[in-house]
This record gives sequence, structure tokens and C-alpha cells, in this order.
Amino acid sequence: MTITPRLEKITSKNLDTALGVRIHPHQEHLVEPVVKSLAEAYVHPGVAWPRLIVDGDRPVGFLMAFFDIDWNGDGTGSDLRSGLWRLNIAAGEQGKGYGRFAVESVAEEIRRRGGSLLHVTWHAGPTGPEAFYKGLGFRLTGETSGGQTVGVLELSPTP
Repeated sequence: MTITPRLEKITSKNLDTALGVRIHPHQEHLVEPVVKSLAEAYVHPGVAWPRLIVDGDRPVGFLMAFFDIDWNGDGTGSDLRSGLWRLNIAAGEQGKGYGRFAVESVAEEIRRRGGSLLHVTWHAGPTGPEAFYKGLGFRLTGETSGGQTVGVLELSPTP
């Protein structure tokens, strides 16, 4: 029997489960913990889209996306972007396709909202996720944000 992963909205019923998602200790410098993401979602309502990644009844990860943020922060809305803000795949669940599922899920939501680009940032370096993102088709934009590399994936229209 194959279980298909799914996304669950974070609620009072699964909050503790989401907070329990832990990445490998050697990756902790690469991504903020779920608790910080949820705090940021609280102070950015309508922008942050936090979701628990579940396979069957097993929590396997957490993602947080953003939609239509003013990337330049100049208030003009001249550069609105959507993308993947955080991705935390549980230590024992990495390498099983859940990261790909997360990116595909965010891409689907961006398309549903009328977008055609998915942005992501990551810490560069030998232990960072650059190879993962490039393997999914992301290309470097040449930009940095908060010291992180910025990548973008062009989304094909939904069939």
C-alpha cells in the first residue's frame, strides 16, 4: 500500500506535531526551526502559508510559502514575488521525495493563484540545499537576500 503525502493546515490539533519536526542537527544552521516559522506566520498573516507535510499519519516535514510579497520593500509593488520561504524535512524522512513534493505543492498553489514563478532562497555552501533546488530546475538569479542565494523556477501553466 502506497501512502501519498499531503499538506495539512496548521491548527491547534496538529500544532505540537508540527513543532516536533526536526531536521538533522548538522543542518540547523541552514534553516530556521518550525517554531520561528510559525511565529513569523503569525506576524505576517495573509502572506505566510505554513503547512505540515504528512504521509499517512506520520509527520514528515514542514513548509512555509509566501505569496505576492513586495520583494523590494519599496511599497510600489513593482516586484511582487511568491515562493518557498521555509522547508524542513524531518531527519529520518529525507531522501524519500518529500522535499520534491513540498516544492511541487507550492508550485501548484502559486499557479492556482495566477503566478508563474516560484522563488526560493538558500544558504550557499557544501552542506546547503543548492544541488537539490538546481536538480528541480531552479536557476540562480544572481541576487542575494539576507545573505542567501536566490533561485527561481519558471512554472509551466497547469494543463
